[in-house]
Amino acid sequence: MTFVIGEACIKCKLTDCVEVCPVDCFYEGPNMLVIHPDECIDCALCEPECPVDAIYSEDELPEDQEDFLDLNAELAEVWPNITEAKDAPPDEAEWREVPNKRELLER
Repeated sequence: MTFVIGEACIKCKLTDCVEVCPVDCFYEGPNMLVIHPDECIDCALCEPECPVDAIYSEDELPEDQEDFLDLNAELAEVWPNITEAKDAPPDEAEWREVPNKRELLER
């Protein structure tokens, strides 16, 4: 089992979740984070840390977010690992409540 970062992270990319991860399984892209499914130990420490509720347990992933399981696995193989929190993007507050951000994902 793994945790998955979903659509809500796009354009927000808050890193509160990164510092609590005991196995450093987060990877950073241009405008979102992903979790490497082979590295995640299902500890659940990251889920409550996400201010935008973008992190889901694999078995609780909403149906409309299921493709993010494969997306997290794919992008974790090419994006760099992130182990420390960073400042939030300057416009993240504008994106917190915006739905349907898939097309804004930058690879």
